[in-house]
Amino acid sequence: MKSLIKGSIIFILLMMCTLTNAFGDDGSSQRTGGKHHGPPPEAYTACEGKSAGDTAQFVSPRGDTVCGTCEQEGDQLVLRPDNPPDSPPGRRNNNTSN
Repeated sequence: MKSLIKGSIIFILLMMCTLTNAFGDDGSSQRTGGKHHGPPPEAYTACEGKSAGDTAQFVSPRGDTVCGTCEQEGDQLVLRPDNPPDSPPGRRNNNTSN
């Protein structure tokens, strides 16, 4: 009987440790692996003084020139890239009319 209780306690402690690591507030859930989510500040700056539908471009922090179209996002314009860098293969906008 004592070994059953001891085994149950060990099992419960192991489960608690597992759940604490999976859902704990150790900051790991806040990390994004260095990936930026959402448009960079340059995407907003590129559309300053422009209208929705205008084309614009900016140089990314990696040194790439990003070309796209200004679109309304809330109360400001943001550049939507013609070829987003994080889009899956085959899902890129290959519109070459710009």
